[in-house]
Amino acid sequence: MRLPRMFASSFSGIAAAVWLSVCGVASAEVKLPRFFSDHMVLQRETKAPLWGTAAAGEKITVRFRDQEQKTEADAKGNWRVEFTGLKAGGPDELTIAATNTITLKDILVGEVWVGSGQSNMQGAVVHYAPSDPELAKLAATAYPTIRGCTVSSGWNESNPKNNANFSAILFAFAVRVNEDLKVPVGMLLGAVGGTPSGAWVSQEAVAGDPEVQKQIAEYAKGYDALMKHYEEVDLPTWEKANAAAKAAGKPDVRKPAPYDKPGMVFTNLPGYLYDAYIRPFVGYGIRGVLWDQGESGTRLGGVDQTTLMGTLIRSWRAAWNVGDFAFIYVQKPSGNGCAWDVTNPVTSQAQRPSALPAAPPGTTDGLYVETHVKIMKYPNVGMAISSDLGPGVHPSNKSGYGSRAGAVALGMTYGKPIEYYGPLYASHTVEGDKVRVKFTHIGQGLAFKHGEKLQGFAIAGDDKVFRWAEAVIDGDTVVLSNAEVAKPTAVRYAWAHQRTWANLFNKDGLPAVTFRTDSW
Repeated sequence: MRLPRMFASSFSGIAAAVWLSVCGVASAEVKLPRFFSDHMVLQRETKAPLWGTAAAGEKITVRFRDQEQKTEADAKGNWRVEFTGLKAGGPDELTIAATNTITLKDILVGEVWVGSGQSNMQGAVVHYAPSDPELAKLAATAYPTIRGCTVSSGWNESNPKNNANFSAILFAFAVRVNEDLKVPVGMLLGAVGGTPSGAWVSQEAVAGDPEVQKQIAEYAKGYDALMKHYEEVDLPTWEKANAAAKAAGKPDVRKPAPYDKPGMVFTNLPGYLYDAYIRPFVGYGIRGVLWDQGESGTRLGGVDQTTLMGTLIRSWRAAWNVGDFAFIYVQKPSGNGCAWDVTNPVTSQAQRPSALPAAPPGTTDGLYVETHVKIMKYPNVGMAISSDLGPGVHPSNKSGYGSRAGAVALGMTYGKPIEYYGPLYASHTVEGDKVRVKFTHIGQGLAFKHGEKLQGFAIAGDDKVFRWAEAVIDGDTVVLSNAEVAKPTAVRYAWAHQRTWANLFNKDGLPAVTFRTDSW
């Protein structure tokens, strides 16, 4: 998916427009961004800032519960206060007193999460509920302590009417957290369908990251050759195919887009969506981010998704300046693995198990999966495993995706005693003609499902030829062997885009994550 150029270019100056629309310009009266409104949720326990504009030098007093904060608007008319140590609960009133007085009502304190990414985050409950019975149940229920907003709107309470317009995955996530923690949950949404990660990383972050700049420079060296190929091969091929389609009375063949310009995202500089939908939120008290994006890649020529997501995560955290807050992302591609139990509402739309292929897939088959799994390497970053959920570019069971992401938050961020990952590769040792692979997140124990034996592992020796391995569970390890591999040197598991034949789980019902030990 890609954002149409006319649509993309319209965002080039949007940051300033959004900020003016939500804050107004400095005047004699105190003004607030629209996302400081009735029904809002403030972050508990940590910092909960509030800011706005006023006339330069205006003295402002902000009161909430037993805290009173006094400040003065600076020379540009900006002011900011910060509440700390707020306890979950409410509702309460918040007042801002200056030349004018603003009273915000029905304010709750709890857990606040930012939801961002592309269409799978943007997609509303109303669009997915008809094909997701569990989501339909949630949508028909009022959750008085769940609220949601965007940069250009005030906060809306959860009720059957408002639920329809919430992000489906973010709402399902919020319900899981709300019901388990028994505290209010706030949802800040900034997502646009069909958009690449390069649009969500600020220009200054891209410019200041040495690895990103290195990859852009390498790509730039071959850019002229790519465009020559586009002009001499891609376009003529398309022209012939399109002419043939017209002659046959078929729809036009989509014209191939030119290769991305070095350092550009479509026709824009990086970060135009960050400026529009995230930067205005920066500073709002949050617990973390739920991210669902990846199908559109980076569109920042030469820069891979793993690298750029690291830049995005670090730069967002630096902008908020509250430490390494939790960052949870949805695994890509969606689905393509089998589930432990298809009667479970979370995994009911998973693909069914399949037979093991005649030979292990080649190296390129698993690279797309690996690119997204590797994002887990960054600090305090969690992946919502999706291989056993509904497949497709727009999987319909958003309740399952939201619940799975909520489990990661509960286990990783809130320390609840639940298993939120399937088995993760930890290490391996060679024992003669066998390999012993050790895992973390074994939960109640390693297990296999579907079939008479564990499968999906391949091993190779110095010849770098992978062969299916006989696999036996031994405690928190799996022992692998193949009679044709006398001295194994490398292991792969579920190494493919489509991997419904891989059947290692923990007894908590969560699938093992794709891995390889080689770099061939």
